[in-house]
Amino acid sequence: MTDNGLLVVNAKVFTSDQRGRYAEALAVERGSFVAVGSNEEIRAASMPDADVIDAGGALVTPGFIDAHVHTAMSGLEQLRLNFDDCANADDAYTAIATYVADHPDATWILGGGWSQAWFDKGCPDAATLDSIVGDRPALIANTDGHGVWVNSAALSLAGIDRSTPDPADGRIERLADGSPQGTLHEGARSLVQRHAPPDTAADFRRGLIRGQAEMHRYGITGWQEAIVHPEIQDAYLAVAWAGQLEGDVVGAMWWDRHRGMEQIEELVERRSRSAPGFRPTSVKLMLDGVAENFTASVLDPYLDDTGAPTENRGVDFIDASELKEIVVALDRLGFQCHFHALGDRAVRNALDALQEALQRNGLGDNRHHLAHIQFVHPTDIPRFGELGAIANAQPLWACNDDYQLELTKPFISPERYSWQYPFGSILRGGGRLGMGSDWNVSTANVMAEIDVAVTRSDGGGEPLGPDEALSPEQALMAFTSGSAFINHSEHRMGSIEVGKQADFVMFDRNPLVEGPLRDAQVVATFRCGRPVYQV
Repeated sequence: MTDNGLLVVNAKVFTSDQRGRYAEALAVERGSFVAVGSNEEIRAASMPDADVIDAGGALVTPGFIDAHVHTAMSGLEQLRLNFDDCANADDAYTAIATYVADHPDATWILGGGWSQAWFDKGCPDAATLDSIVGDRPALIANTDGHGVWVNSAALSLAGIDRSTPDPADGRIERLADGSPQGTLHEGARSLVQRHAPPDTAADFRRGLIRGQAEMHRYGITGWQEAIVHPEIQDAYLAVAWAGQLEGDVVGAMWWDRHRGMEQIEELVERRSRSAPGFRPTSVKLMLDGVAENFTASVLDPYLDDTGAPTENRGVDFIDASELKEIVVALDRLGFQCHFHALGDRAVRNALDALQEALQRNGLGDNRHHLAHIQFVHPTDIPRFGELGAIANAQPLWACNDDYQLELTKPFISPERYSWQYPFGSILRGGGRLGMGSDWNVSTANVMAEIDVAVTRSDGGGEPLGPDEALSPEQALMAFTSGSAFINHSEHRMGSIEVGKQADFVMFDRNPLVEGPLRDAQVVATFRCGRPVYQV
């Protein structure tokens, strides 16, 4: 690749402009798009020394922007014990045994990525882990990060036994006699985590470099880091100032739910510490848990094994009235609120808080967004458009997979089951839609995510809420221009238009014709007109 410019011709170029148009070719010079149009128009451009790529009819899209991802933590996990190549519990046991044998000097066995669907009721046990790991403490997070699998050594080190009470924001899974079973949910994770070696900024620097490579492999050139602790912020700053950050990143600083409003002053100070390509301008507010362990905050109670209502309506990690004051204060200071809101009560609490901020502060441009939105009460759907609240969707989950059929469907009403992931309804109701992968909870493979958004299926079985399916163009726009809007970067990226940064992705085919979408492979990812990934 020379500095004389680049022409890409004979392509199916999805521009992701406001009208979702297609073109045949594009031209890049000095890191920006300088022409977009037909093959004839681009070949006629006055760039005689430019490199030319014939795409052979394959799809070209803008660089994807992932609006909710854990790049640094996911990359670090890949450097530790992980379950990327596992499909069931037996595979997981083999992966653990291999890692333990390969790391005889590790004082702790750390890692993550096991699936709840592999284990009875989603909860692996300490006794099995003991038989593989032995006397070294083990702490292994599940795919969604809302639970950990620990062994007896870790439980003993943390002093957890049958007399240990559940924390207010979590649950210790227990055996019949009340003793800890080996799975810790939500806030109960910290009972063991506080004893494990802490992750350092140096750890996260290694993880960020590894994670960034994975992002580029799937065509992602910008993202919002969904949890930014101080160590992760330090890692981003170090990588960015070293010239190694090859992406446009907004950081969502973590709101500590165990503290109060005094932390806002610290967030203001941390916001001032940015670097080229990294802006910590968002605040992550964790409102609830997940449906699989019954901690998602819901309006009506979960059901028991017989289908009868229980008294459990999940957990509000932040009280609704307190949340309003937090959001009003953050909004007034120009922060963007990035909500984890999975249950319908959590979604309503977030929207109520945004309505309070709108009434007290007036209309701003902070572009607050709700991630996950698994359950949304129908009466709340039009409020997204009315309040300017952006739906930040993770589409890979919008299907009848094992999680849904085994860990969710039996414990909620049929009516609530039909309310899940209402992407189409939110758009039809006037709301905006962006998308994120939530990697490492799911895959960073954008086309696999988009495939589910379009088919509402994981490749087989009955679609989940087919009326909520998106067109390929709507899904592509959500992962490009939609997420660029969330990140306040739509003036620079998110679409293939003249004057914008030349971030784009080339595929091996046109999956709009040669499907399925999930099988399309990225052959090159360009940032500012320069390849950052090539097959």
